Amino acid sequence: MGQLLKPVNCAIIGCGNISEIYIENIFRIKNLKLTACSDISREKAEEKGTKYNIPVCDVGAILNSEDIQLVVNLTNPSSHFNVSLKCLEYGKHVYSEKPLALTFDQACKLLETAKNNSLLVGCAPDTFLGGSWQTARKIIDDGWIGKPISATAFMLCRGHESWHPSPEFYYQKGGGPLFDMGPYYLTSLIFLLGPVKSVFAKGKINFPKRVITSQPKYGQEIDVEVPTDIHAILHFEMGVICTLIMSFDTWSHHLPHIEIHGETGSLSLPDPNQFGGDIFFYNQFRKEWVPFPTCFDYFTNMRGLGISDMAHAIQKDTSFRANGELAKHVVEIMECIHKSIENQEIITLKSSCPLPDLLTSSHLIFMTHHK
Repeated sequence: MGQLLKPVNCAIIGCGNISEIYIENIFRIKNLKLTACSDISREKAEEKGTKYNIPVCDVGAILNSEDIQLVVNLTNPSSHFNVSLKCLEYGKHVYSEKPLALTFDQACKLLETAKNNSLLVGCAPDTFLGGSWQTARKIIDDGWIGKPISATAFMLCRGHESWHPSPEFYYQKGGGPLFDMGPYYLTSLIFLLGPVKSVFAKGKINFPKRVITSQPKYGQEIDVEVPTDIHAILHFEMGVICTLIMSFDTWSHHLPHIEIHGETGSLSLPDPNQFGGDIFFYNQFRKEWVPFPTCFDYFTNMRGLGISDMAHAIQKDTSFRANGELAKHVVEIMECIHKSIENQEIITLKSSCPLPDLLTSSHLIFMTHHK
């Protein structure tokens, strides 16, 4: 048997709602040890610290700690870049919630800083490590639908002002349906089909003002700064053309989340914001949609799998899947979609990224505690 490796000590900066699932899952992952948490609101940090028995400290203490190797950045999206950059400058590996940054230049700066300091950058979403997405990739790799030729991806809802306690950001620069939900869809599509070569898009603001109907800001108006109804064409390097529609202006719909169409069959896939969900398969012989059995682990909310994979890379000096190059490519795709809307032209991307590997059974055993 190999030598048991010491867990990677990590700290969380940002103790909002999303932090709870990360904390609970990190406690279940044997190659990670959560040693501290912090938030700009001391009250929020102490709430999580008390609930989960985690030491609470300020950001400076985390940055200056010689014991903490990895920072999990769960701050709001507009703070991701500044917090991650500061952590890298202090010699910490960083795993960020999505998006990695709000601009492609910022994303490039983070990866350049990490490289210069021999550090790693990881980024959510890691939902593509879930069992349904791993199975879908295996189906495509093994030729069940033949060579992929086209795809569709749809995320349509009525926005967040009816339920979110502070929905303003979702309608400001860096928000909108694309930067909010786009990373889930784009990351899963890249995992299945490879990097994107170019984009063309149309978009608009259908409602220049939104009225908050949730508490505690009921009745307040939001000035909408970004397109909330986006229709894009993605041209992948492998030749696949994908129609992507993302909207905060739709009351309801019957469209699938993601479908991949190949030369001999098709796949209908679940919500990429989830690790699991039903896969349906259609081919030229059976001529009907049938459920496809999944053949991997992880179907519940296991946010943190990507951090465990990253910790394994820190320990063993290997590659990992939810990495900065992938997240940077996603940021550029989103930025180029917005540029295409503004300039009404096809935009060719500057970046690319390696196709993430499938998880192996031995790696799954390494990552999490057995029940």
